[in-house]
Amino acid sequence: MKRLKIVRRLTRLFFQASATLPVKKKQVMFESYSGKQYSCNPRAIYEYLKAEETDYELIWSVNRDYVKEFQERNIPYIKRLSLRWFFELARSRYWVTNSRMPNWLNKPSHTIYLQTWHGTPLKKLAADMEDVRMPGTNREQYVRNFHEETANWDYLISPNPYSTEIFKRAFQFHKEMLETGYPRNDQLVNGNTEQTIVRIKKELEIPLDKKVILYAPTWRDHHNAGPGSYHFDLKLDLERCKEQLGDDYVVLMRLHSFITKAPDFSEHNGFVFDVTKNQDINELYLISDLLVTDYSSVFFDFAILKRPIIFFTYDLEEYRDDIRGFYFSLEKHAPGPIVKTTDECIQAIERAFKENDERKYEAFYNKFCLLDDGKATSRVVQNVFKAGE
Repeated sequence: MKRLKIVRRLTRLFFQASATLPVKKKQVMFESYSGKQYSCNPRAIYEYLKAEETDYELIWSVNRDYVKEFQERNIPYIKRLSLRWFFELARSRYWVTNSRMPNWLNKPSHTIYLQTWHGTPLKKLAADMEDVRMPGTNREQYVRNFHEETANWDYLISPNPYSTEIFKRAFQFHKEMLETGYPRNDQLVNGNTEQTIVRIKKELEIPLDKKVILYAPTWRDHHNAGPGSYHFDLKLDLERCKEQLGDDYVVLMRLHSFITKAPDFSEHNGFVFDVTKNQDINELYLISDLLVTDYSSVFFDFAILKRPIIFFTYDLEEYRDDIRGFYFSLEKHAPGPIVKTTDECIQAIERAFKENDERKYEAFYNKFCLLDDGKATSRVVQNVFKAGE
């Protein structure tokens, strides 16, 4: 820890010194999930600016263990936390990220920080959390660090009025809220075509003659082996699922980016496809006929497609009452059935296309998805980049 403090002090000084150099007025630094993905709202904004053939210099911040995809796609990147990263970050006019930056770095006054965030909240956030079960911190410290980071944000994107109210309070955000819808969701509106779906399935070698189930659970704050190391206890019996559903379905397994110790799915090859590491989840939404999740915000985005959603919530009471807390009753407002066992989940899947409660889905869509019209990225760019020129 002593050495870490010294390193942080030195890099902070280097960052501050770099910030005194002339600003690169057209340089934009992008980051998604702490440099672990090419995805989400930063990706949508990056691709929009690139397609518009603007004169911005677009660079990605990438965790050194995740550079392969950026190399293969020929996307300009800098390794996160390298000396060059501190140097370029300090001189960039724009930062665009969907998660928090290191809280020991103060944003230069010349930088416009666009915080895109990454979901509509079911789980309580920041100051709204009554308890913090993450390792290496406590509630007071966690909230304080969060709000110190929030003070650096110049813009914050909100996907709907419901989120706007929560973000302002929980994040203590007092600058410009962009209630535009999420840029990443433009793809779910504009790219929802048979041609796109077939292309993605072929790229992932997913059978074209079977329905696709996307299983995308969230992480558990208390399932950890120390700071930054989370594991996932798989409660869905995949062998049982294969026996009952294998003739008609395949499963895409998408674990949360925080999970560092994942189960081994190799014994289920041909039925289960592990798509955790190298695929933008929006493309997975498009090719999936049905979503199985728990408390992850993925269900808010998937609802745009108006396809069945099943909530496999085997630990509902513990997670809701002891671990995180919810903003609304999942039992009352979930747009799909809530199940707690593998057999119940299988039965819900088998009924999903026959017994959909269309009125419940429509009410959910009208509350959370009305801004998702395929034009959110354009609205964000007009508000941030055009205004900053």
